[in-house]
Order: sequence, then structure tokens, then C-alpha cells
Amino acid sequence: MTSFRNMPTPSSTPTVAPPRGLTSLALGFERLIGYAVEISAALLVVAEIVLLLAGIIARYVVKQPLTWSDELASVLFLWLAMLGAVVALRRGEHMRMSSFVNKMSADTQAFFNIVSTLIAVVFLFLILEPAYEFAVDEQMMTLPALDVSAAWRSAALPVGAVLMVGSALLRLIGSVRLTTLLRAALVIGIVAAILVFAKPWLVTLGNFNLVIFFVGMLSVGVFSGVPIAFSFGLSTLAYLTLTTTTPTVILVGRMAEGMSHMILLSVPLFVFLGLLIEMTGMAQRLIAFLAALLGHVRGGLSYVLLGAMYLVSGISGSKAADMAAIAPALFPEMRKQGCKPGELVALLSASGAQTETIPPSLVLITVGSVTGVSITALFTGGILPALVVGAMLCVAVWFRNRTIKMAAGKKQSRRDILLAFVAALPALVLPFLIRFAVVEGVATATEVSTIGIAYAIVVGLLVYRQFEWKRLKTMLVDAASLSGAILLIIGAATGMAWALTQSGFSEALAQAATALPGGKWSFMAASVAGFIVLGSVLEGIPAIVLFGPLLFPIAKMVGISEVHYAMVVILSMGIGLFAPPFGVGYYTACAVGKVNPDEGVGPLLYYMVALVVGVVAVALVPWISTGFL
Repeated sequence: MTSFRNMPTPSSTPTVAPPRGLTSLALGFERLIGYAVEISAALLVVAEIVLLLAGIIARYVVKQPLTWSDELASVLFLWLAMLGAVVALRRGEHMRMSSFVNKMSADTQAFFNIVSTLIAVVFLFLILEPAYEFAVDEQMMTLPALDVSAAWRSAALPVGAVLMVGSALLRLIGSVRLTTLLRAALVIGIVAAILVFAKPWLVTLGNFNLVIFFVGMLSVGVFSGVPIAFSFGLSTLAYLTLTTTTPTVILVGRMAEGMSHMILLSVPLFVFLGLLIEMTGMAQRLIAFLAALLGHVRGGLSYVLLGAMYLVSGISGSKAADMAAIAPALFPEMRKQGCKPGELVALLSASGAQTETIPPSLVLITVGSVTGVSITALFTGGILPALVVGAMLCVAVWFRNRTIKMAAGKKQSRRDILLAFVAALPALVLPFLIRFAVVEGVATATEVSTIGIAYAIVVGLLVYRQFEWKRLKTMLVDAASLSGAILLIIGAATGMAWALTQSGFSEALAQAATALPGGKWSFMAASVAGFIVLGSVLEGIPAIVLFGPLLFPIAKMVGISEVHYAMVVILSMGIGLFAPPFGVGYYTACAVGKVNPDEGVGPLLYYMVALVVGVVAVALVPWISTGFL
């Protein structure tokens, strides 16, 4: 896999270095910290794999469940998320939007890169005390299965924040001229002072502050190149600090809750599984078979990507994990065929939005749990809407590939296709094995990735005889880094979702919905537009939890089937979730695909049109959602 730096590190900026002795000392100490963090993060990934696999074996083979395994996995997971975020910060792998910054002169770009790093440091510094306070408060709680203090888990937050602050400052000291650093700090200080002095005035503005902080301030941060996670976090922190009396420790707690949800543990494990598939030769055999089938078709592997996402979607319960299982297997060959990185990540994002309704889906389960709609009905109703939207995406793929020059191979004979199928069979079994394990209850959505990892290791060692032991450390660190970048965004988005709820925004939205003229169709149109916006601001499940109980009764009252409404809402929310500049899912796709977010914006517009057309079709034809109930 190719790699790049989405958030340029201070050392990459064209500035004059400070005195050599100070530079060497700062950078040497930073490298020492970085090495220790990388080793620790890699070991945590191994520990999670072993722990979850041991839980499956104990439950189904030994018949003696490990009652403490999930709890220990949860403790280690928050540490993995924070240490992974440290690694991502060191390697410049936190997602950011740099479209505007890249149009500036080299010196101005360098200055903005320093400013963006300092803003990340400011946010981390501001949450240090509340993170420590949160860990101290957690001392009073005991983890029942392990019988230890919950502080063992929550201590990951202040420790991770300290490591990120230390690493960033050491790199700045070691690579940036002091006058440049002070100038950047002065700019940030002036802006902060203006906001502090404006606090008495801001308090009087009421909910207009939502526009100032969650539209204005957030937009400025994102378009100035500040990493997405820190833009989300700082906007929320500023809103709570300057306009409310809410203790910031609550924000830290919400971030911890968002980052440590057990279903998200599948993210680093599926990332590692994707790397294993590539390293063991499974990906090459799979791609060879798919190329034999569709290699002669223009854009054939784009259709394969859509089909693969449909196949594995919902298995892990996390869209990030779904993409992490697919992208490493398909992207390398698609690049070889001439598909541009931006096109790849645009199609991956669109497929993520398309497959939100495919069971088993954590979003569907959440809808059922908070609204009372039958989960069985939701599972039945979710299959066809995704197919309809997928058909629209296939039309978009055909249209895009009419004008894109891509290499195409000759049509293969039946014998060659059969040989490619036999070679790829062990790889083709994997997605069916994963789905079988989930559906039959052999493993949870979190645990199933470990079955895939174990299977991939066995196939690599015994079947394909292709296993590079020396690459394991790098792969484990890559998995931790990518996961840290993704999870920090999710944590910050969860904190923002909570802040919006506390502001009364959700209740005001429900009241506005009931006042719309035009009956069910105007309500449906408003819901589509509203959930596209909500999906871009909130992560999917928080949005459903917030607005589902309010809006589903209204839908039923105006004559819309709740299952139909659920499909429209989920697909609309998926569009927002994967739409830049604010959609968390889009940056997750960029992180998974190792593609600069700027490159995918243009191509994604075509696929977004296809998604909107598909959602409109599902909204206008209720039978698509309810025909098989």
C-alpha cells in the first residue's frame, strides 16, 4: 500500500531550523517516545486479537466462557485508540481538508501547517485537565468482571493527550524556527482572546451560537487545514466553554464513550485483516479471478467494489471496518488499471452510503431499539433499497468510465476463469465464513474479525505458503495508526452530537417538522434533506438515537410506513455521512484508502447525484422497502 501524509508534520515545512544541539535533542527524544508508543500500540493490537479469539474458543470449544474477556478488551481498546492517535499524529495521518491551503504560496502553506499543528496542541492541552479529572472520577467505579478500578481504562485519555502534546511540541521545537513558531502562536492567541472577551455577548445569543461555532468556527477550521478530529473537538469545546456552564469533563466522557464502543474494536482488526489478505497472497488471487471475469470490461473492478461492499456490509457493524476489509484487496489492482486515487475513494465512499440498510446492520438494530419498529421487518426491508441505490451507482460508474482512460485486458477463456476460481477459492470463502459466523451466532460482530485473521494466517502459511513475518510489526503499527485517526474523529463527533442535543436543537427540529404543509410528501422531502445535513454533522447512530424517537411517530401519524421511513432516513443519513466537507465517513474512507481527501471531492459529486436519485426512488416507491414484508 502507498502512504502519504494528510497532515504535514512540522519537519516537512520549509523553515529555518533552530540551533543544531536543541534540534537533535528534541527530535531524538521525540523519536524515542514514538518508538515506545508504536511498539505498545502494535502489542495492543496483538493482545486484542488473542483475547477475542480466546473468548470464541472458550465459549464454543471448551464450553467455559471467559466472563472477563469483553471487559478487558474494552479497557485495552481505549488505550489502543489513544496510542494509535499518537502514532497518527507523528506520521501526519490525521485527516484534514487542504484544498484552500494547497492553493497558497509555499511559505503561506508552511505557516498554516504550523498553525494547524498548534491548534491540535491547544485542543489537547485544554482537555488535559478534564481528562485527568475524568480518570480520577472513574476511580470510584469498579469494572465488575475484572474487579479493578475503571480508571485503568480512562487513564488512556490523559496519557494519550500528554503524548500527543509532547510529540507535536518536540517536533515543532526540533524543526521550526522560533520566530515562526511564535508568530503562529500569536495568531492563535489573538483569536482566542477575542473569543474570551466576547463571552458575555455570546451568552446572550442563545441558539445562534450553534451557527457561530458549529457552522462558522468549524468551517474555518476545516478549510484552514486543521485536522477534522481537532476541528470537531475544538468547536465543541469552545461552544461549551464560552456559551454554557457545562463542565468540560462531560465532553471528555462523551468522547471516551464514542471512541470505546466495543463494536468499533472491529476497525483495527479489520484493518489488520485487510493487510493480511494482501500480504498472504489472498488479495492477488482474488483480484486475478475478478480480473478474469471482468477485466475486459471498462471499469470492471469498480462494479466488483460495489458488489464486494454489498456482500460484506453490516458484518462488522462498522462502515469503517467494512471499507477496511475491501479497500486493501481491490485498490492496488484498480490503481494498476489506471483508476485515479480520487476516483477510488469517491466510489468507496458512495458504496459505504449505499450499503447502510443491508442486514445485519448496527444502524437497523439501533432504529429498532429506539423506535420500537420490528428489527425483523427492518432486516427484510433493507435489502432491496440498497440494490436500487446500487443500480444507480452502477449507472454512474458506467458514465464515469466512458470518459476515463483505463487499461483493459483481453477476455479470458472458460478454462482460465476456472483455474483462477480454484486459485481464489480460499480467498472467496472468507466473506462467506465471516457472514456465517455472525448469522449463526458463532461470534459477535466485534469478534468475527479475529476468525478472519486466524483463517487468513492459516491460508497464508499452509495453502499459499506466502507469509512475510518481518512485515508484521509494520502492519500492526499501520493498523493502530489508521484506527487511531478514525476513532479520534468518531470520538469528537460523538461529543459534538451530545452538545447539539443539550442545546435543544433536536427538539426544535421536531417541532418544525410537524409544522410543514403538504402532508407526508413534504415531510418525507424535509426528512431526506434534514438527515443528509444531520448525517454530515453527526455520526449515524447518534443521529438516529437523537431524532428517531421524535420523528418516527410523526411519520406514522402522516401515513408513512415506519419501515419505509427508516430506509429513506438511513440512506439519506448515509449520503450526509459520506459527503465532504463535514461527513465523517468520507474522511474515514480517505484514511482507509490512504488517499488525500482533496482528490476525491470532484469525482464524488457524480456518485452523490446517483445516491440522491436512488434515495428519491426509494422515497417515492414505498414497495421497494415494504414489498417483501
